[in-house]
Amino acid sequence: MIIYIHGFGSSGYGGKASQFREYFKSKGKAFIAPSLSYVPELAIKTLEELIESYNGEVQLIGSSLGGYYSLYLSQKYNLKAVLINPSIHPYITLAKVLGDAYNYYDETTFRWEASHIKMLEQYKSGEVNQKNIILLLQKGDESLDFNEAVNKLPQSHQIVEEGGSHSFDNVQRHFELVENFFKS
Repeated sequence: MIIYIHGFGSSGYGGKASQFREYFKSKGKAFIAPSLSYVPELAIKTLEELIESYNGEVQLIGSSLGGYYSLYLSQKYNLKAVLINPSIHPYITLAKVLGDAYNYYDETTFRWEASHIKMLEQYKSGEVNQKNIILLLQKGDESLDFNEAVNKLPQSHQIVEEGGSHSFDNVQRHFELVENFFKS
């Protein structure tokens, strides 16, 4: 089963999640993209329950904050993970947006607080089996510095593209690569 983990303020029905869902559905692969709580502890607990309840191989695709969660879960469960413009230090970057935050799915807001930042710090990854990781990075990411991921995971397979955006423009070009990585 492939679990897609969305980023901050997003949902399991965001653009990339929907594209990956369609692709893997067409390939007959088990795929889920749960809409997770903005509360980090609840999001991680939900993902751990999904992983532990599945009686087969699990792989992860994580975007932005979802990349941070994927890195933690990859280490904890020894899973393969594809990280798309991942947030490596969200307890730093998301500390800048305390207060009302926007939910892109239903256009509501939620309250992002210092207690959530503390929760994120619990999920810092230590040594990671970098052979289990592919990084998909675009230098034009307006939210995160791609160099943080490159420096954190120098032995991972990396695709670093010029331009692009935080959303990772034209991600579908890499679907076959992701599928083949999960098969290997």
